[in-house]
Amino acid sequence: MDPERIDNLLSINKGYFFMLFLIAIDLLSKSIAEQYLEFGQVLPLIPIIDFLLVYNSGIAFSILDVNNTILSFGLSILGLIIVGYLHALYREQESFIYRIIFILIISGALGNILDRLLDGVVTDFLYLHIGNISFFVFNLADAFISVGAALFLIMELKKYLYNSEP
Repeated sequence: MDPERIDNLLSINKGYFFMLFLIAIDLLSKSIAEQYLEFGQVLPLIPIIDFLLVYNSGIAFSILDVNNTILSFGLSILGLIIVGYLHALYREQESFIYRIIFILIISGALGNILDRLLDGVVTDFLYLHIGNISFFVFNLADAFISVGAALFLIMELKKYLYNSEP
């Protein structure tokens, strides 16, 4: 398939549909987790991921998790500023893969911001561990952001190493 056709498959406006879809899936998954899981109780899923309902008032990996309303509101405002910047980058982007990257990151950020605005915390329910070694508890929005960021790093590394555009 020629690159121009691939770029046209995901127009900017279609990207907004995908963003809304990912945000809806994230918020729905958080709602289901809150409805069916008990706070703090581990429920096995697969060998390295369990269900574990927790609430995070901070940012990634529970940094700044001090359950402060003003800090939570400030984090939401900062998040919206970052989303605005990422949205501007998304609108300028012609590369299919970079559009996907920005769709993932923006969707994840907005999913967590909307969740935080409801009650000042973000709902996390997927517990990553290997045996007794705990890593973190996350949600689908966090996964979207992480995958988008990893793809971004890979693409930037590729450009740096091969001095090429995607």
